[in-house]
Amino acid sequence: MPLSWITLALACATTGCSPADAVPPVEDADRAKPQMVEATDNDGQTVATMVDPLPAATALEYAGELTQGGWIRGRVPQGTVRATLGDQQLRLAEDGSFFAAFDRDSPDNLTLSAVPQSGETIRVDLSISRRAWDIERVNVAKGTGGGSEAWWKKREPEWLAIKGAREKETGADGWKQDFIWPVEGRISGRFGRQRIYRGEPGSYHSGIDIAPGNGVPFVAPADGVVVLARTGFSLEGTILIIDHGAGLNSAFIHLSRLAVKEGDTVEQGQHIGNVGSSGRATGPHLHWSLKWNEARLDPLLFTGPMD
Repeated sequence: MPLSWITLALACATTGCSPADAVPPVEDADRAKPQMVEATDNDGQTVATMVDPLPAATALEYAGELTQGGWIRGRVPQGTVRATLGDQQLRLAEDGSFFAAFDRDSPDNLTLSAVPQSGETIRVDLSISRRAWDIERVNVAKGTGGGSEAWWKKREPEWLAIKGAREKETGADGWKQDFIWPVEGRISGRFGRQRIYRGEPGSYHSGIDIAPGNGVPFVAPADGVVVLARTGFSLEGTILIIDHGAGLNSAFIHLSRLAVKEGDTVEQGQHIGNVGSSGRATGPHLHWSLKWNEARLDPLLFTGPMD
């Protein structure tokens, strides 16, 4: 999807430059890599040299979906040693590019900052727009939730496996890509939907549900590494988690079949599993959720509307 880049250059404060004058962002990994270029020297001999296709960043650049459940990609100025969004430290790629995101219940304002080796810290106040979530208010008491001690004895190792998988850092760089739909079909559940039980909020829907039919294959929405691929989980049934790098990961649950195993590197568009109704599901569908660190994100803001 096209991005409208916001560039905050220190030089603009005195020269009056506009965002259009700034260095364009890195949109994929290849553009950020040095390229081999042939040239002719003074003796007429052909020589090869490595050149950087992009000049070093001198500004704090970012763009994306500045809304609850949304995200940004960007690049920090050359020489930045640390960057943060709110109180979360960002993982910086070698070219200074980064990914960050906003939880479903993100506050209205967050500060994006870059700390250079020398000079004053660059800070940008981001305005995060609120969403009108699908809220259903019901006049019944909220259940106590949880389960018996015996149930938790089985559930705890599953929960720890999911938590550990999402904390793995594989070096994947799928976060730089424009995400695609893992499968197309009827949207049977939207991100953020929630019930309020006599004034007490229940858990909100943490992903998007797609119902293309039982057994339909689905693909990786972006490049990554498989960090969890298991069967028989109490709630999720057959579950698959892919690390896209920079703290971003995808989880797919209720599957009927796994087509990959833990440790596999997958490419965008690659068949990774089949839709099912395993675990606690009322019918066959693919539940796809996205997480950045502890923030839960709306997959629709990564893919755009389904064609």
